[in-house]
Amino acid sequence: MAVTGVRAEGIRALAARTLRAAGGALAELVGGLGTAAQAFGLLLVLAATAVTAPLGVGLLLAPVVVRALHALAGRERERLGRRGPEVIAPDRPPVRPRLALADPTTRRELRWLLRHGTLGLPLGLLGVLLPLSAVRDTLFPLYWRFAPTDLTATSFGYGVARSWADASAVSMFGVGSIAVILGLTPAMARLQAAPGRRLLAAGPGQDLSLRVAELTATRAAALDAHATELRRIERALHDGTQNRLVSVTVLLGAARRQVARDPSRADELLERAQSAAEQALAELRTVSRSILPPVLGDRGLAGALAGLAAESPVPCRIDVDALERCAASVEATAYFVVAEALTNVARHSGAGRAAVTVRVRGGRLALTVTDDGWGGADDGGGSGLTGIRRRVAAHDGTLRLTSPVGGPTCLEVELPCGT
Repeated sequence: MAVTGVRAEGIRALAARTLRAAGGALAELVGGLGTAAQAFGLLLVLAATAVTAPLGVGLLLAPVVVRALHALAGRERERLGRRGPEVIAPDRPPVRPRLALADPTTRRELRWLLRHGTLGLPLGLLGVLLPLSAVRDTLFPLYWRFAPTDLTATSFGYGVARSWADASAVSMFGVGSIAVILGLTPAMARLQAAPGRRLLAAGPGQDLSLRVAELTATRAAALDAHATELRRIERALHDGTQNRLVSVTVLLGAARRQVARDPSRADELLERAQSAAEQALAELRTVSRSILPPVLGDRGLAGALAGLAAESPVPCRIDVDALERCAASVEATAYFVVAEALTNVARHSGAGRAAVTVRVRGGRLALTVTDDGWGGADDGGGSGLTGIRRRVAAHDGTLRLTSPVGGPTCLEVELPCGT
């Protein structure tokens, strides 16, 4: 019985891993479909530019095409980085057509464009069509009696006579689609991503000094954020808790002396000492929660953010979809980012509503805070956004702030989940 239970547990674990791998692969294929469709369209524009170059029209379009190529390659690097290891970008390639054609980075991007636009597009389409086919064909026996008589029976265009036996045969096509999804989509996703990971990354001969400088700045920001936190904690303990404890000591000494002279007045001093001790304990709890909120361990990130929304003066909607847990330090950073952002919304934005969205996919935590206030937020204005940027940089994350005058304001933060 024990051996059977172990085998059943192993089968369940294998099934869960297979489903997660297939789901992640489908998400990658669909995500790659967007850049693949753009790559195919850019290939057509590139071909038209080459054909019309002798007429002069192509020469005018060439700089625009080169910029579009670099921008699309950059989006693909970001997409691949969200789904796996970071694709380090090479040095900024030139935009002028003559220099671009001689630049090895641009030539590698052109090779990627050709492969992604021709191979990545059908693979991305399969990532969309296979689940639809699986659902339609598998469920065909349930609705074939109600479908129009001229409806193609299967998703592959193969028509059959209308009978229960034929309907059951059609459902086998759906089972086959499910088998393909479970067995082949991870390999299809790797095949779709392979040209980008191979051709868009910096080559071994590339100068990575910019990346080294970026990591050096990130390390400095992490150390600066750590030192800032230590100074804040030291001030909180010195100016608050320490003074309370000194008051407790003084009051207890006075009460001890008063007992011998006037015991009735000693009770008053003891009551004041107890009150001061309680205030010191409350301040210690506040300091400890500012280091790592215990609500994160008790309720997780979703529960902790829901608590922040409940305490916010501005009505706030929370939408958390976290399929995987992140490192405790990353979740704490996300918590403090939301706390500081909602504080800024309440103090400075004049907003009537706010919303917080959290998504955890592919080892990345994406956090968005929006409000309908009057905008004009600036992280150089001392509104707390500078501290948020330092916290995010300490984890090698990214922060984007969009806040036009008149609103709305959108703060987007992305952090690696860590281990």
